[in-house]
Amino acid sequence: MSKTSGTKDTENPNWEALYFVAKHWRSDLEFYKDELRFLHNLIAKYLIWITKKENLESVAAIRQKEHQLSLRTEELYQKVSSHLEMAVTIVEGGDAAVKKEFFVTHAELETEIADFVKTFRESRKEVFTVTEYVMDSEELRNILDS
Repeated sequence: MSKTSGTKDTENPNWEALYFVAKHWRSDLEFYKDELRFLHNLIAKYLIWITKKENLESVAAIRQKEHQLSLRTEELYQKVSSHLEMAVTIVEGGDAAVKKEFFVTHAELETEIADFVKTFRESRKEVFTVTEYVMDSEELRNILDS
C-alpha cells in the first residue's frame, strides 16, 4: 500500500483521500508544465546573446533535458488523469478487478511522481548553475542591466 493512500486497508480504502492525492499530483504537474514552458521561453529569449561555443553547447544540453522533462511531465499528467477517471469509475461501483488495478497504478504513480520531482529539482539546480556560469562568462549581466 502506498504511503499517501490514507489507509492500509485495501478492502475498505479511503477513496476520497486517494482521489485527492491524485488531484494534487495533477495540480503539481500542471505547475511543472508551466514552469518548463516559462524556462523554455526565457532560454529562447536570451540565447541570441550567447557567443561562446562552450556556452551554447551547455545551453543546448539544458534545452534537451528540459524537453525530455516536458515530455515526461505530459506523460505523467496523462497517467494521473486516467487514474482519476478510474477513481470515479470505482466510486460509481467498480468491480474488484478495477479496484486492484487502481491500487497497483496508484503505487506505481506515487513512485514515478517522486522520481520525477527528484529529477525536476536536480534539473533546476543544473539550470541555475549553468545560467550563472554563462552570465558570468558572457558578461550578460551588463547586457541585461542596460
